[in-house]
Amino acid sequence: MTETELRVSKIENGTVIDHITGGQALNVLAILGIDGSSGEEVSVGMNVPSDRLGRKDIVKVEGRELNQNEVDVLSLIAPAATINIVREFDVIEKHRVSRPEEVSGVLSCPNANCITTENEPVESRFEVLEEGVRCAYCDTIIREAIAAHISVA
Repeated sequence: MTETELRVSKIENGTVIDHITGGQALNVLAILGIDGSSGEEVSVGMNVPSDRLGRKDIVKVEGRELNQNEVDVLSLIAPAATINIVREFDVIEKHRVSRPEEVSGVLSCPNANCITTENEPVESRFEVLEEGVRCAYCDTIIREAIAAHISVA
């Protein structure tokens, strides 16, 4: 394989998520609700060489453009990711993810006593910190394994 060859073919229409932290591609698929059972066309590259990150993952999803909520959640596990919108094989939009100040309804609080874990009609809400996320209700901080607390369907 030469430097100019593609490891994965181009997509016609959809989204390419590039510069994902190495080893996080499967978590990205979980955030997007992609498990292979619905027939989505997806290409995944894991731990491929990257000048910027050393090793990175890439996810290409045919026929789907991400919404802002999905991008916000992705930023928690892949803060260096770039989102490329592809139409007719051309990248028409490209931007880096930016971490939001807060995310709602996408993470589950690990504190068993938190109001969001009971049968209350309370949507989870987390403040995004430099070193993790903090529950707005009980102040529990999640610093590691944020992906394990993602509850997006």
